Amino acid sequence: MNTEKKAIILSLAIALTFRIVGNSQESKFTTPDLRLLSLENPNILTVSTSAKQFPLWGFFLLVTNGILMLAIVLLVFRQQALTNALADNTSLQPVSFNTQSKSLTPELGPRHKLNYQQWQDILKQEAKAVAAKPQENLTILAGDSLTLWFPPELLPEDRNWLNQGISGETSAGLLKRLEYFDNTKPEIILVMIGINDLIRGVKDEEILDNQRQIISYLRKQHPQSKIFLQSILPHGSETATWEGKDKFLNMPNTRIRNLNKELEKIADQQGVEYLNLYPLFSNNKGDMRPEFSTDGLHLNPQGYTVWRTALQIYTKPTQVTRISRSQEF
Repeated sequence: MNTEKKAIILSLAIALTFRIVGNSQESKFTTPDLRLLSLENPNILTVSTSAKQFPLWGFFLLVTNGILMLAIVLLVFRQQALTNALADNTSLQPVSFNTQSKSLTPELGPRHKLNYQQWQDILKQEAKAVAAKPQENLTILAGDSLTLWFPPELLPEDRNWLNQGISGETSAGLLKRLEYFDNTKPEIILVMIGINDLIRGVKDEEILDNQRQIISYLRKQHPQSKIFLQSILPHGSETATWEGKDKFLNMPNTRIRNLNKELEKIADQQGVEYLNLYPLFSNNKGDMRPEFSTDGLHLNPQGYTVWRTALQIYTKPTQVTRISRSQEF
């Protein structure tokens, strides 16, 4: 609530208080019947009416009336200003969630042009800064471009976020740079990796082995953190417009579903949580729902909103349980 609104409300409250006090005073000090008094004391009528004192409640009423008038004037002027602003503001365009609209393409900015090494340097510096100044409810996102371009404004507000995603990242690449945030103290770590492995032709066995090592490393380095292994998302298959969509022919979504089943087993074996996002993003054919994607591979704001909702449900601070240091692998 802004200062102007507070002032208006305060004025009305004071005025109402004074009005009540005034009314009570008015009823308490009602002018006596002069006819009765004259019978008891005939000399009272000789008293000049100009000598009567103005009652205290009368001053209260004058003041409150003035305050009420001022409050009403302020409200009228504010309403008029709001009406004028809305009438003059014709440049605003409604937000469209049409999946065919180019406006859903994320504004990547100059950071999109950074190479892999530059990204590594940036993420290393950001992790170092967070480690130097620990934050409550710290949550780390580790993954590829899907993680990297998660809009900060769509991340749940009840925690602090450190995004450690790199565009084009693979499970082997992520495994090598987990040490960047060794000195941080996250409450939650969210891992999503694997789609770029499939695009590059990495075998399932190697992907799963890297996933095991990633989770094992995080468990050892962050024994007090809650770790979530997230499923690999589907792609758009034939409906995709991504420039490398031909590679989807060698990685059907049935293969991704089978990989996700193995990831769930790894999560269970390692004692971490498995977050199956696949059903939220797939249609009745098992492909990426076009309304959630910009090109059949990357997500649009609607897709990130779905992801955000899942994170809100599964990463509430009250639901986070600590993992014992005594657990062995």
